[in-house]
Parts: sequence; structure tokens; C-alpha cells
Amino acid sequence: MPSGRRSNKRPYGKPHEEFDADRALGSGPRIEPGPRGEQYYVATPRPNDKVYVCPACNQEIAGDSPHLVAWPADHLFGEEAAKAARRHWHSQCWRTFGRA
Repeated sequence: MPSGRRSNKRPYGKPHEEFDADRALGSGPRIEPGPRGEQYYVATPRPNDKVYVCPACNQEIAGDSPHLVAWPADHLFGEEAAKAARRHWHSQCWRTFGRA
């Protein structure tokens, strides 16, 4: 009787999938301008079961819904303080907040 251990193998004759570095390494933070022109690290978080509050609209963000996390690239008190200042934003709120 087969053990079923081979069920996750690529089917015979199916081509290899292209290597996706973003998928393998995770989407690392990128630098973007913030609402007042300052520089922010912005990343897409992994889905989780937490609930966050968007600082722009004060609405809840479910951890499993698509959103982003932003924190200052330069913080007066260093890298640890910058990470403590990170906030979860709706993607649309981040794109429009303070930019009108």
C-alpha cells in the first residue's frame, strides 16, 4: 500500500514553476514618502488573527485582510523607537492621508 508521501511532488510532465524571490523571501519593507513628505518603511504584513485600528480613519482592520504597515525610516530615538511607532493602515488610507 502506498504511503502517500509523494502526493506533494510535481506531476510528471508538468514544467517547473519560475522562482519567485518575493514569495520565497517575503515582501521586505520598501521606503516611501509619508503623509508629510518624511520617509517611511512600508511592508505588507502576513495574515494573522489580530485586529488593528487605522490611524487615518479610526476603523478596524482585520489582520487577515489586505493592508500595510508603516514606520518611520528615521526616528529621533533610534531604530527600536521607529519599530515601536509602526502602524497598520488601510492601503487606500495610506495613499490618500494628508496628500490632498
